[in-house]
Amino acid sequence: MSAAAIAASGADVLSKRDFERIARYIYAQAGIRLPPAKLTMIEGRLRRRVRATQSASLGDYCAWLFEDDNLDQERQHLLNAVTTNKTDFFREPKHFDYLQSVALPQMQDEGVRRLRVWSAACSTGAEPYTIAMVLDAFARERRGPDYGILATDLDTDVLATAKRGIYPAAQVEPVPAALRQRYVLRPRDRDRDEVRIVPELRSAVGFAQLNLMNDHYPVGEPMDMIFCRNVLIYFDKPTQEQVVRRLAACLRPGGLLFLGHSESVAGFTLPITAVGNTVFKKI
Repeated sequence: MSAAAIAASGADVLSKRDFERIARYIYAQAGIRLPPAKLTMIEGRLRRRVRATQSASLGDYCAWLFEDDNLDQERQHLLNAVTTNKTDFFREPKHFDYLQSVALPQMQDEGVRRLRVWSAACSTGAEPYTIAMVLDAFARERRGPDYGILATDLDTDVLATAKRGIYPAAQVEPVPAALRQRYVLRPRDRDRDEVRIVPELRSAVGFAQLNLMNDHYPVGEPMDMIFCRNVLIYFDKPTQEQVVRRLAACLRPGGLLFLGHSESVAGFTLPITAVGNTVFKKI
């Protein structure tokens, strides 16, 4: 039976053994937990790789991965397929209220002349471009500080989208109207239902691949702020603590770490203290 026929019949499913092999590999490579409840989702996502590798079925694809020793060449495609990339402009807006009304004025009062900010799981770019909008608007109004943003992700597909800075028009609706008018370009062809982030913001953000499972994060000089939001929820508790400790090591003393509103560091021994709702300052 062909791959298309198997898919059409509904018979193309992952065996328990193959799902567990994939789950163990993804955990080892990316720290992401794949509980049994994710089986159907993973099946759907991997069917694209079944077609791309010309495998006959999910079982054949897994045999190609594990028995035929193709994990190394398929690694990035497999990671791209299973990672979750939900993102929105101005997601969890209270963080950006805090950034604008508290963090930026304080850092300017401290004499910071150039901010280094890291979006540590940037997905398709909505988060770093949102940060850039807030920083740029503040700098225009207050004549500084200057800023540079590093945006990283494990998934190379979403990084390619982020670098282009082109989005469906509906995706930028959460952006406040004044910022949307200044930082979002609409096409001359009004039939094209898409927009693009203005060049000056795109040039302020540098994109790179980075795996949060790495023992060390090569991000250069200490950061003033790090955003790593809605990522820890995919890790178990020991991995969460390890990741946050490595993130904190990349902050300057007094630098800020922003986590997702549903994420907690309770019970962890870390050199940070809470200063806002899931906003932490390095001690």
